Amino acid sequence: MTYATAPSYTTFPTAAGECAIAWNDAGVVGFLLPAQDYADVRRWRTRRAPDARHGTPDARIDGVIAAATRYFEGEAVDFSEIPVDLGGQDVFFTRIYQALRQVKYGETTTYGALARDLGVGPERARDVGVAMSTNPVPLIIPCHRVLAAGGKIGGFSAPGGSESKVRMLRLEGVEIIEPKPGKPASPTQGAFEF
Repeated sequence: MTYATAPSYTTFPTAAGECAIAWNDAGVVGFLLPAQDYADVRRWRTRRAPDARHGTPDARIDGVIAAATRYFEGEAVDFSEIPVDLGGQDVFFTRIYQALRQVKYGETTTYGALARDLGVGPERARDVGVAMSTNPVPLIIPCHRVLAAGGKIGGFSAPGGSESKVRMLRLEGVEIIEPKPGKPASPTQGAFEF
């Protein structure tokens, strides 16, 4: 990937584990969902932010860190306006990420529905899945809100895998009902009062 400026990164604790964030002048370039093992942080940095140098966040990034911390404490947080730098991403992936940023807290969609929303056929649902697995800024681009067909949880490449996805959805009031043999799971959305 190419970025507007070389990224900086830092780590920070949340109620769910240690997170990491990388940023440059244009916005957030990388985000690591909570990890229980610092080796996950090192792997993330090597894979997703190899050029990043440890840095001190400015007020803008402090705000993102504070929002992520509140999110993992169970607060409804909207990340849709946080600037991201997707430098060098595939044009179709960028369209997918833009569409996904419109899926709000407590809502879900499917790979197929995202493809349909973008005006492409269901055969592109697999591309949506690839975009989710390579999402550089999960939580900010909420790939955890994308389910497989039939409401199945699907995969999740963050630390903790699908269990992390389920925990995040439950934080948002989305209950994933485990399927009975021969029946697909169906998500139900909890009610919120604000």
